[in-house]
Amino acid sequence: MYKLVKLRDKVKVHPKMFGSDTEKAVRESLDAQWGGTTDKSFGVALAVTTVNNIGEGRILPGDGSIHFPVKFEMLTYIPELYEVVKGDIIDVTEFGVFVRMGPMDGMVHVSQLMNDFVSYDEKNMMFVGRESKRTLKVGDTVKARIISVSMGFKQYKIGLTTRQPGLGNVDWQPVREGGKSETGERRGRKASSGKKERKKLMD
Repeated sequence: MYKLVKLRDKVKVHPKMFGSDTEKAVRESLDAQWGGTTDKSFGVALAVTTVNNIGEGRILPGDGSIHFPVKFEMLTYIPELYEVVKGDIIDVTEFGVFVRMGPMDGMVHVSQLMNDFVSYDEKNMMFVGRESKRTLKVGDTVKARIISVSMGFKQYKIGLTTRQPGLGNVDWQPVREGGKSETGERRGRKASSGKKERKKLMD
């Protein structure tokens, strides 16, 4: 989930930026200082949206930069448990697939891929369902649910599942028991009923 959070910090503006507008220099310095950092309270910092207040700058001994106390707003993304996300598979390994969901990546363990016995095709870098014949490979777009979140400074782990109804490869057809797709069964019924009708006409 994307959020706007209010923060307070001290930012270091390098001497090479002294000729720039103060607010612009502070914003760029904040982006460099905060961009990509992660925290369990707000997730991953994406970009400074507003600089609300810039205090008096100070030059510290032995440091040519100016240090400003600042209040600002930051656009962040924090993954929430049980949230349904959409993303692309960016890597396939023997223990699962990695999904890029906006600004962060999550992993679907092999046990959470689908309600089917899956085999890992190392040559083609993909997983295949034994009964359903469903596949997952790099480039596929999937819907997944977040089932675990661990956030730290510049480090995080997000666990996903694609086993639940409505999740998985967006191109998958619904599957009934026995591994046959609903569309396949419907086609089969239509084809058989059509044969019966033709047989009656011939009789």
